[in-house]
Amino acid sequence: MSSPTDPRPSSQSNVVGASGARSPIYQHPLAYLVGLEGVALLKAFAGEFDREFTEARLAEVRLLLDAGVSVGNGVEVPPLATRAGYDGWAAHYDSPDNGIFLIEERYIHPILDSLPVGSVIDAGCGTGRHTAYLASRGHDVQGFDSSPGMLAIARDKVPKARFALADLCALPVEKASADALVCALALAHVENLAPVFAEAVRVLRPGGRFIISDTRGHFIGSPLYPLIEWDVHDDYGYMAGWRHSTVEYLRAALATGFRIHDVHEPLRSVPTVDLTDPPSTAPVEHPELPPDIWGLHAWAPEATNAAKRDDPALIVWDFELENRERA
Repeated sequence: MSSPTDPRPSSQSNVVGASGARSPIYQHPLAYLVGLEGVALLKAFAGEFDREFTEARLAEVRLLLDAGVSVGNGVEVPPLATRAGYDGWAAHYDSPDNGIFLIEERYIHPILDSLPVGSVIDAGCGTGRHTAYLASRGHDVQGFDSSPGMLAIARDKVPKARFALADLCALPVEKASADALVCALALAHVENLAPVFAEAVRVLRPGGRFIISDTRGHFIGSPLYPLIEWDVHDDYGYMAGWRHSTVEYLRAALATGFRIHDVHEPLRSVPTVDLTDPPSTAPVEHPELPPDIWGLHAWAPEATNAAKRDDPALIVWDFELENRERA
């Protein structure tokens, strides 16, 4: 049982063992679909939807339970190191299917455009998406990532930038050497934000900007955000992730001397599922693999759209380091 002061549920002991090693997680496609139905029904219970919608959702839950294994089997998913997962993801990371990019860039590009030309660090640079944009704006850019596979693509994409393997909390640069630090879609893999902000204070000059984008996860109600990926050997697993609250960000930033320059939290304005497409009833092709949540949405399209509606897609921060004496 969780103690009264423990904000995280005791069930998380199934994810992180006493030794700190991560354990497999159990993912059942029906659990995901019925969970979406439950969120939609809670919204209906609060008055967002009418009686017809409620009764349709209850009927759909019965149909889903009757469908049983047609939706897929439950699967134990082992942990996968972040480096291994991104090495496997690197070749198709920039795919147009990665829809979060369009949402994020709509908000982060104007912030990057506002930066005076200078020395910029792209931490967790991945395949160099923002490194390339910053270089095109005339900045001197250094990119760091923990995945050699992602860095290989970044080097080809932005030959005039400098890249190296590095951890977000231990960047191989001098103290107070950067005018701006960009960290895009990487902090979901960091459980504790404090060391990242401390490193930002170390590398930034006074008045420097710390620009962050972070996903808000897909599992409504949970602070955990496991991402299923395959490594270069075609072995699958989940990369551990966390959905950081706005309060977590504010506490980490204010404690280290940052002020808020700007912040955006765009909602999922586009429906997740196109309701003109027919609902899925075909048996899942590979029930022995982890559930593909995007494919599952077609089994409960209205519930999916209702559950995801007005849910934040991501958060974009523009912090500025206060110009004050540092030890």
